[in-house]
Amino acid sequence: MIWRHLMLLGVSVVLLMRVECRIKEGKTLTFRRTQHSESQDQMRRRPRRDASSSPGLSKPSHGPPFTSCRLLLTPAEHEVLDDNTHETGFNGDDGSYVILTWVGDDTGVVLVLSTISGPVHPLNEGGSSRLYRSTDYGKSFHDISQSINHTFIKEEFGVSVGPGISVILTADTPVLNNPGGIIFTSTDAGATFKFIQLPFHLAQPIVYHFLNPDYLVALSIDGGLWLSLDFGAWWTKVHDGVHSFSWGAGINLFFSCSQVDAVEAEERGDLILKRTKDLGKTFTIIHEDIYSFGYIGAFLFFSVMEDPRSPRVMYFSSDQGDTFSQALLPSASTEQFYSILDGDEDMLFLHVDNPGDTFFGTMYTSDDRGILFSKSLERHLFDGHRKSDFTNITSLRGVYLTNKLDVDGRIKSVISFNRGGTWRPLKKPENINCGDKIKSCNLHIHGEHSRNNHIVPMVTLSEPAAVGLVIAHGSVGDSLSSSQNPDVFVSSDGGYNWRGTLRGPHHYTILDSGGLIVAVEAHREGQVKTIKFSTDEGQCWKLYNFTDQPFFFAGLASEPGTNAMTVSVWGFRPEEDGQPMWVAVTIDFQSLITRECNDNDYEEWLAHSTEGGDSERNGCVLGVKETYRRLKKQSLCRNGRSFVVMKKQSPCLCTREDFLCDFGYYRHINTSECVRQPNAANKTYELCLNGEEDELLTEGYRKVPSDRCEGGFSPQLIKQTVKACGIKPSPAPPAMSTSSVTHFDTPREKLVLILVCAGAVIIVFIAIVSAVIVVKRVIYRNRTPIYRFSNLRLQDDENSTAADHESGTSSNSTACQQDSDDDLIE
Repeated sequence: MIWRHLMLLGVSVVLLMRVECRIKEGKTLTFRRTQHSESQDQMRRRPRRDASSSPGLSKPSHGPPFTSCRLLLTPAEHEVLDDNTHETGFNGDDGSYVILTWVGDDTGVVLVLSTISGPVHPLNEGGSSRLYRSTDYGKSFHDISQSINHTFIKEEFGVSVGPGISVILTADTPVLNNPGGIIFTSTDAGATFKFIQLPFHLAQPIVYHFLNPDYLVALSIDGGLWLSLDFGAWWTKVHDGVHSFSWGAGINLFFSCSQVDAVEAEERGDLILKRTKDLGKTFTIIHEDIYSFGYIGAFLFFSVMEDPRSPRVMYFSSDQGDTFSQALLPSASTEQFYSILDGDEDMLFLHVDNPGDTFFGTMYTSDDRGILFSKSLERHLFDGHRKSDFTNITSLRGVYLTNKLDVDGRIKSVISFNRGGTWRPLKKPENINCGDKIKSCNLHIHGEHSRNNHIVPMVTLSEPAAVGLVIAHGSVGDSLSSSQNPDVFVSSDGGYNWRGTLRGPHHYTILDSGGLIVAVEAHREGQVKTIKFSTDEGQCWKLYNFTDQPFFFAGLASEPGTNAMTVSVWGFRPEEDGQPMWVAVTIDFQSLITRECNDNDYEEWLAHSTEGGDSERNGCVLGVKETYRRLKKQSLCRNGRSFVVMKKQSPCLCTREDFLCDFGYYRHINTSECVRQPNAANKTYELCLNGEEDELLTEGYRKVPSDRCEGGFSPQLIKQTVKACGIKPSPAPPAMSTSSVTHFDTPREKLVLILVCAGAVIIVFIAIVSAVIVVKRVIYRNRTPIYRFSNLRLQDDENSTAADHESGTSSNSTACQQDSDDDLIE
């Protein structure tokens, strides 16, 4: 524990010196200028970025060498870029924070909010704000502070942009002596704003409905849940004692609440989860005694502490809370946590913390109902900042990247190309040789763990429109190294193969749907004047000096969606009076790359294909082959704003690799066959299925969610006996002797005979109906009902590994958190 405190102390020193770039919801960037507080002179001095993990260490060395290709910029190219580079100095603006937000898609509108805070009292902060607006993608800005009456805007609430071109700014009004807060709303991308006095004080930013910008929901500081159906003009309180909320599908709104103090109720785990389907008119209780909840993809999930002394368990619902089931996962104590890493309509990735301060846990993947979970990766890294290195490589379907913690404390990177079914190490970059001293030569990627420790300025970057392109900081060797200065690596095929491209840490972004990459070196001294750009996915780079007056770098900003060809470099430089001045330099590469791409500039590319593989199965991932039309590396042209990713799909024959092992089964070592767990050979599973006895028909396999293979491997059904919620079957009646004959002569005896016969008829009828149901269940075995499991606290048995051959060691957990079920939903 002592070394952890020392490390955090060292990190805190770096925090005082660094410039921080924070990303919000894809469209907003926050550039922060942090200053010293030791003296007035130091407060005027520029902060300097430190890329090392802690001060006082020797300068990190580089890993194995590689050659970075550099091309000279011609005088004509330099002149074109000079003519299309626009610098804006925000004179007199010494704000501590700059929040930059794009409004709408392809509108060219950028809003910049500059704030400087001067806290007077915890409930009464003071400060000033300036608001700027650009209509030409950041090439020029106009001060529109008067449109919001120069009101001080809450920096932590930022600029909220909803569907379309709607905008909300939240004023930082004192709580005392004010009946409510103030917001400014705009329906024309910030051209005009409307002043609105709220009847309550906001506890957090207002949340838009996913599709309708007029539907807003907010939480007040006293726990009130408020709704507006006319974009904030009128508000109605719909519930008290609310702790958290989330929109679901349609107009479903979920929230947790308590009749008493919500904070204490959360600590006790006795919050109530409710839903309204009619915008606050009526409410339905989904479950009581919950700890926390969240919503992602198509899944509602919540953890329950059914007894104050018992661990928490997870429940999931895929039908907006109408029905829910306890998930087949290990339970978590109050010193552990669950964290949803990623999810969509088909499946979830979930991390379950290991007991103790271990910094690792186990990653699981779900079925399409969120009930059956398979172990995907053990020793999954989860650091003390409650951050995971888990990354969805969005440029290629089914690819995920993360880090694991070995038993010897080394951090290693692994990648999955089939949505967590199997994990493997990353290949050595093609232009690097490790040497004989390194036993295992692989590429290891720096993620959130490294960014939080200030080893790298950025994490892995990929975009759906830039097919196969991945940019990341990494180090080459037998594990992830914090003693090396990380370099930039690029993959053009979704992570199968890599190439070293830039020496040292950089800030980078993707433009023109992958046709252009730009990067700025993360100098320790802070001042920059050069941008690097590549038109061949990082194979070669050209350098351009975009300013004659270097300034202290704060961040790169480009329009979301990667269609644009303009990028802005943000920073600040001192004015003559020594005060800092924010500076933005916007470079338009469209005038340099003038030719529109034609058919000859593109090629057909089979994703997930490997050399020397089975031609019939080559490229088959999740049951489908995908062939993309993408830009050739040597083509110097622009995709343009109208570029759309084109692909062709064809189904593959099913194999065992398209299936996960069902509950009670595990994948045998060195084979792809699912076998019954030894300790479950004669076990019956208690399932609640309409309160009746039933039989669970299983194949030992279940298809990977979103897998679309056809034909081929077809597992055979296996029958498992299932009891009805612990109800014991009634004993059978004693057998009758065939040698004895009983006569029924009296009216009472005849009545008994009639009742017995009627009962027999009913029993025969029930037997026939039951047989029909069983036959239907065999025929329609893929249409399985939603089982609600009652016996769910499973032992974390090593034999329950579903499909993890190469990842048996690794990963990391986080510090003990009381509530993190709904954290890290990214």
